[in-house]
Amino acid sequence: MKTATDELSMTFGALADPTRRAILERLRAGEATLGELAEPFGMSLQAVALHLKVLERSGLITRGRVAQTRPARLAPGPLDSAVQWLLRYREFWEGSFERLDSYLEGLQEDGGPS
Repeated sequence: MKTATDELSMTFGALADPTRRAILERLRAGEATLGELAEPFGMSLQAVALHLKVLERSGLITRGRVAQTRPARLAPGPLDSAVQWLLRYREFWEGSFERLDSYLEGLQEDGGPS
């Protein structure tokens, strides 16, 4: 059974590679075949297929079947989970920055550090 942490690890692991991020960016425009996804990269179809397997295992894409092709398309679930996880930390940092701003304003009002 996969836990949320395992899913996040798989999501962030898949996103760690710039080629996979570029593939996801391309899929924002709509589904694409292996050949279409491989076009902009200077790598073999097999290498791109391995990237697709990582993306599929992480749940970031799904693959269908149309005749002899298996077009890939984005699957938003894991990205949504990652965004929700990141937002918790954004709230923490924003709160920290607000406290720092208040502290610095207080120093300016008091004439600066002594």
